[in-house]
Parts: sequence; structure tokens; C-alpha cells
Amino acid sequence: MNGAESLIRTLLANDIDVCFANPGTSEMHLVAALDRISAMRPILCLFEGVVTGAADGYARMARKPACTLLHLGPGLGNGIANLHNAKKAHSPVVNIVGDHATYHLKLDAPLASDIALLASHVSGFVRTASAQTLSVDAADTIAASLSSAGQVATLIVPANVAWGDGPDPASRVTPPPRPTVISSAVARCTEALRSGKPAALLMSGEALTDEGLEIAGRIAAKTGCRLICDTFNSRISRGGGRVKVERLPYFAEQAIDTLTGLATLITVGTKSPVAFFAYPDKPSSLLPEGTIHLSLSAPHEDTLGALATLSDELCANVPLPADLVTRHQLPSGRLDAMSVGQALAALMPEDAIISDEGGTLGGPSWGLTANSPAHDWLFLTGGSIGQGLPVATGAAIACPDRKVICIHGDGGAMYTLQALWTQSRERLDVVTIVLSNRKYAVLQVEFSRVGAGKPGPRALDMLSLSNPELNWVDLARGMGVEASRAQTADEFVDQLRSAIAGRGPRLIEAIIV
Repeated sequence: MNGAESLIRTLLANDIDVCFANPGTSEMHLVAALDRISAMRPILCLFEGVVTGAADGYARMARKPACTLLHLGPGLGNGIANLHNAKKAHSPVVNIVGDHATYHLKLDAPLASDIALLASHVSGFVRTASAQTLSVDAADTIAASLSSAGQVATLIVPANVAWGDGPDPASRVTPPPRPTVISSAVARCTEALRSGKPAALLMSGEALTDEGLEIAGRIAAKTGCRLICDTFNSRISRGGGRVKVERLPYFAEQAIDTLTGLATLITVGTKSPVAFFAYPDKPSSLLPEGTIHLSLSAPHEDTLGALATLSDELCANVPLPADLVTRHQLPSGRLDAMSVGQALAALMPEDAIISDEGGTLGGPSWGLTANSPAHDWLFLTGGSIGQGLPVATGAAIACPDRKVICIHGDGGAMYTLQALWTQSRERLDVVTIVLSNRKYAVLQVEFSRVGAGKPGPRALDMLSLSNPELNWVDLARGMGVEASRAQTADEFVDQLRSAIAGRGPRLIEAIIV
């Protein structure tokens, strides 16, 4: 058994059986091991940002890691943007990066780089494997990916470690338990909620699962506190019959307005909110002046246990009101962001998964689908655009029996459009809605917000996608995905209904100008 086979068998012993890959010369022995060991499913992606984004989407839905396979430092560099998003989502990812043979590194070959340094910026754990300890190194990497709330753990595998004799595979690892929340934190939150003063739970992570939302809903019913979620979350369970939460707005002044009037903001599985960017003469902290911040649980702590303990302290064993599924009326006439959201709310199937990178045009879809059939919503957690298509791809691999719908702005989708090829190759059941306004609309808004003045013709040209115009129908068809264009709400409804009724990848370009 060589090192590559030992590594693959250690992954399989720990229920990691999907590998998103874009390998090169230094990873050929790992590719050969994938050829020999059929239990591991290799999935080829044409760009490393698709590899890492798909691993993130898979982890969010499967609640376990997939592994990646990347080629040297440049391959890792191409995938870092979506590893950044995975880091912010607390997704468990076993990130495997090949390297030159150990004896070759000193020669400073053209592709040589400091892989460990690159990986350290997005990984909670980095290790370079050795021939003698490869299986232990792999097991430690797996355990690290599962520790805390989940994190990116990177294992660097030199080529000669992969092709040389390997140790016996390691057995199944036991990740460390999540840290429990200290009793004094629960006591402070209990006191604040019992005071009768306006309070809110700001939630993320496990708090937004079905179980977490039900506990939080009972706390809100008992105390009258508000339930709010972060602007961007890795996953939230929602739809008719589930506890509703407010979503913190993206723009700082709107977020502060949402929180103004609270005596106490209790963070649950998250931290005190901050603005995405600094703006002249605007605060960076979103906590209103005079509002007290209490932390029930940090992201790495046992959030579900903390919520359950808080509920017990408050005796919040109260019935929750039933909230039925409702359907919006199908839109007709003009196609805009609102009619796209109305059509989605009217036609969304039960148990759908929504991968949302809709940008400025995606907001109505979130609000209008609040009482649609039960579904999961996945967000752009780290703000690094080009996540939506890869995350949808990984989610479809994790949940092959569920319809995945990706809502994406046209500018962001161009970052990782190669995901469509993988969706076609793997015959994944993903419906992609490209909201085509042919510009970086959010940047046009931000131009004035940061005090840069009124954009002139050259500045506007830097934020435009209209010269030449992108043709998403041709782009999708070129990668084997059936595609169509909608210019009216009626056309969009017909195309979305057809896409949801069918199986396999489908793209709809919604022209919104």
C-alpha cells in the first residue's frame, strides 16, 4: 500500500467518501488511488474555486466533511476565496493540497510556494504529511475539521509521500466535544429576558436549525423577545410551520435602525454585529448606543445546549403558534426582482435547498418565501462572491433527492460559472436563476456610500457588464446545461415551472434591466 492509498482509506474510515478535485502532476498517485478504491467518489471541477465552494456546500447540507484535492500553492490560491467563505460558515472541510517531492523543494521549481502560509489564512489547522505518519496526519486533519463548530483543515501531501510506502490506514477518529457555555452567561441572559425590557436574540449557526429555532421560538413566546439572524448565515431552516426570524439588514444604518430600542442584544452562536465595510462618518459597530450586549454562546460553543439551558431557566415550555404554508399568486407582466420572488414563492417544491447569491436583486425572494413549503436557505457567508453556483453543486451532491435552486447575480456567477460543467457531468438536480441586470449593481450603490462622489462615465464603465453583454443561455449550453431566457414574468413562470418539474441541471436567464 502506498501513501496515497493509506490516505484515501483513512478518509473512508471516517465516512468521508466524496472528493472534489482539480489535480495536477504532483497529485497523480492520489488520482491513481481514487481509480483503485471505488468507495471514494471523485468529482472533477474545472476551477479550484468550484472545488472549494462545492466542498463548503456539501458540508453545510451533509453535516460532515468532503475532501478537496488541489494542485500545489497556485491551485490552493485559486480556491482560497471560497475557502474563506467556508471558514466564515464554520464548514468542516478536509482540504488536501499536493506539493512537490520533499527533496525537490530546495530547487525552487517554478511552481514551488509556501503552501502552509497560504493555507493558514483560511484554515484552523495545517499540517504537512510525512511518509511515516501519513495516516495519523490524515486522522488529525479530519478531527480538526470536525472540532469547534467546524473548520477548514488543510493537509499538505508531498508527491513522494503519496507514491512511497504508506502506513496502515488510521481508524475512525472522535472529534473533541463542543465547549459548554458557562453558567454565569446563561444567568445573565436569563436575568435580562426576565426584566421585561426590550431584548432580542441575534442568532446564527446551530441556532438556525429546526431544533434551535423551536427552542428560540419558545423563549420568544415566553419572554416577548425578538428573534433576529445574522445577515448571512451558513444555513437556515425556514418555511411554513417553522419559527420565523428577522434578518439583519446588510447596510449599516438599516441594521442599526433594526436594533435601535433594544435594552439587550443576546448573541447566540455568533458575535456582536459589525458593518461589512467602513464608511466615512458612519459607525463600524452595529450595536446601538445604550444597548447592552450579552453573549449566550460563541460560534465554537455548544449553542443548542446553551439555548436548551436558557429555555429551562425561563420555564419556556409554552406552545408555539401553528404557521401554515401559504402560496403567492403567480406574477404576470413585467419581470423584475419582485416577480422573480413571487414566482419562486408560488412554485417552490417541498424540501428545496436555496443557494442564494442574488446580490441586490435577491432580496425579495427571501422575504416572499417565508411561508413557502419547508426548505433550507444557504447564504454567501464570507462575502467573497462566486460562491452560489459551487455551493449549489455541493449541496446537490449531499442531497441528491432534493431540488436545489440557485439564485445568482450575473456578475458574481461569472466568477465560478465552471460549476455548470460539473453539474452537467454529474447530472445534478440544480435549477440556476441568473438575475441579469448586466452590471455590478451593489458597487454602483457603494460608490456613493463610501464618499467617492457621483460616478462618471469611466467609473460606470468599470461597473458595467454590458459591453459586450453576457449571454447566459449560450454559456450554459456550452457546458451541457439546458438553458432559456425570460424577459417577462409570464415567460419566467413557465420556464421555472418546467425546470422544477424536470430533473437535471437547468438555467434560466432572467433579464432584469
